[in-house]
Amino acid sequence: MSNYLEELNGSQRAAVLYNDGPSLVIAGAGSGKTRVLTYKIAYLLDNGYEPWSILALTFTNKAAREMKERIARQVGMDRARYLWMGTFHSLFSRILRMEAELIGFTPHFTIYDAADSKNLLKTIIKEMQLDDKTYKPAVVQHRISQAKNRLLLPEVYGADAGLREADTAAKMPAIGQIYRRYAERCRQSDAMDFDDLLLQTYLLFDRHPEVAGRYAERFRYVLVDEYQDTNYAQHCIVRQLTQKYRRVCVVGDDAQSIYSFRGANIDNILKFTELYQEARLFKLEQNYRSTQTIVKAANSLIAKNRDRIQKEVFSENQAGDPLTVSCAYSDVEEGEIVANRLQRLHLREECGYDGFAILYRTNAQSRIFEEALRKRNIPYRIYGGLSFYQRKEIKDIISYFRLAVNPHDEEAFKRVLNYPARGIGNTTLNKLLAAATTHHVSLWTVVEEPAAYGLEVSKGTLAKLKGFHDLIAGFRADTAVKDAYELGGEIVRQAGIVSDLYQDRSPESLSRQENVEELMTGIHDFCALRQEEGNTRVGLSDYLSEVSLLTDQDSGTDEEGAKVSLMTIHSAKGLEFRTVFVVGLEENLFPSLLSGDSYQALEEERRLFYVAITRAEEHCFLSYAKSRFRYGKTEFCSPSRFLRDIDARYVQWPEGAPQTVRQDSPPPVRKVFIPSVRPVPTVSATGASASSWAPTTVMTKAGRLQVGDMIEHERFGPGEVTRLEGSGDDCKATVVFRHAGTKQLLLKFARFKIAGR
Repeated sequence: MSNYLEELNGSQRAAVLYNDGPSLVIAGAGSGKTRVLTYKIAYLLDNGYEPWSILALTFTNKAAREMKERIARQVGMDRARYLWMGTFHSLFSRILRMEAELIGFTPHFTIYDAADSKNLLKTIIKEMQLDDKTYKPAVVQHRISQAKNRLLLPEVYGADAGLREADTAAKMPAIGQIYRRYAERCRQSDAMDFDDLLLQTYLLFDRHPEVAGRYAERFRYVLVDEYQDTNYAQHCIVRQLTQKYRRVCVVGDDAQSIYSFRGANIDNILKFTELYQEARLFKLEQNYRSTQTIVKAANSLIAKNRDRIQKEVFSENQAGDPLTVSCAYSDVEEGEIVANRLQRLHLREECGYDGFAILYRTNAQSRIFEEALRKRNIPYRIYGGLSFYQRKEIKDIISYFRLAVNPHDEEAFKRVLNYPARGIGNTTLNKLLAAATTHHVSLWTVVEEPAAYGLEVSKGTLAKLKGFHDLIAGFRADTAVKDAYELGGEIVRQAGIVSDLYQDRSPESLSRQENVEELMTGIHDFCALRQEEGNTRVGLSDYLSEVSLLTDQDSGTDEEGAKVSLMTIHSAKGLEFRTVFVVGLEENLFPSLLSGDSYQALEEERRLFYVAITRAEEHCFLSYAKSRFRYGKTEFCSPSRFLRDIDARYVQWPEGAPQTVRQDSPPPVRKVFIPSVRPVPTVSATGASASSWAPTTVMTKAGRLQVGDMIEHERFGPGEVTRLEGSGDDCKATVVFRHAGTKQLLLKFARFKIAGR
């Protein structure tokens, strides 16, 4: 027996050694999946297989490189380099170049990336005289991609009554025609997009059985990693290559199938043994990553899913602490709780910051945690994405804010002159820049008096520039009379950003919408806090002064050194951390509001929570907020049903936590909210004691307040009043909050209730 086989446990070794027919390896979280794949390929090479006769399909180039390096350490690089190992797209593009002429392409065909594809679609939509605000190129691209991944050719798509009805309902009845024209233009250009690399490979094998047979003979053994993430096209191509000799091994974990929005089909792994009835099933159930308690908690959670392959993951690591649930009064306090606990653990256990991860359901949630970490000078990085204030839609809106305060801001001017699209292109911008440079004035000055500065553009362009000028001038006038929240909402609406972002329901568009709503929540928090501190009107310039410091700090988040990782749970798959915080565990956030349509969608959300928990090695902290400021108002939240799916033996709940979680109430209809008027504060001081400087008690709408009272603030949670000063509308309270630190509140605007009353 080869030495490397002695490193495997019994289940791993059995999966490696069986190669006489199809096999399905269900690899639980942290169970050594990569080691099994690596050693299985090494074993095949040691037992009569040539490297070029093994096809190993992965989902990332990084995974393929790492596996090839590990295999090379076992069998030598001279043999490992000849393996057919890589992503579906990279390996199938090699086959297509060798066989291109059979399907009407040349071996030198171009591969269009997403930007190339979108630009071609923009051209086609314009040629067909369709409204690009209705037929958004990104949305059209997504629908065509879905069709290709289901192996639907343009002629089939156009003839499908169900698809035509869906497109008509979405007010895009011409999608089928666009798809047909797009396919024709790609072929004329001798080009394929990424989805074509799968579609054309399937068509090559389907229409030329002799070619499929040749590759089936060549690839004596086919391995597929992360099989739960395969789409229909990938699944069908694997069947084409393995149906005759059936030497195929697929590896994955149905409990970690979380990419249906990308076309992944969990049935591919669930029904594998129905398609290959003689297949052997191997289960890798020993988790080497996490404590016993974390593993048992995750098992009890995923057991609530109906569609799954039964397995019992176990750990022989230390028992470990229970998962800890924290209940925050608000999303703001949740950020403070997480940051405080993280800081304490960092100091107490001497754990480097790179051992921590904060995982959330949506990108928009990062803002509050970024700001809580910054306050404590805790270094962090956004993994797999941009920091909140670096996201395009946020930078666009901030640029409008900057112009409203200072219309001579050249960078902000250039960024939004034609966003949303208003027909002012680069040619006009270059003329503006030339005029401004010649006369040593700002772009805004030229737009104010184009004739005076010799701007030579058509009447139509002049009208568009005047429209932009009047829009910004109106915002500028409002800065003197409206606060940041009210004016910010008007800018987002009147500039056309709402209509641009809220027209489709693609995952990318929904993420951008959530980011915009979170930005408005941040502005609301900023205004409310400044009011409670005694500032009667908080202008847009005040907000920009604050946010410019945040965006400056963003530029330094990629420096070397240990950092806390912030990421969506989707981005965390495949990673592991000593300590994990899973945040925002509330109904309609996690599980997502969009998951109420079917039990399959809800089960995918539960699998997503399973992935989050199983990233943790030693500590797993779960948190939810009782309230969030969303869609322009404070919403009261229920803890996620998933929290109660975990066996109570493995969870430590906060004192007074609810004993049941509502599960049967229908989710509310998601509504678009861009604010125009800030909610009126409901609590104010109505009087003071005889002493106007340091009263011992004051009367508020919440009742009589005195030093030593505990209050429950709407955003900062519980705190103790340590000082009262001033009188009437100027009466202030100093409060030491449990998690948010010490704050001085102007009682006229403060929103709280007195504990116990």
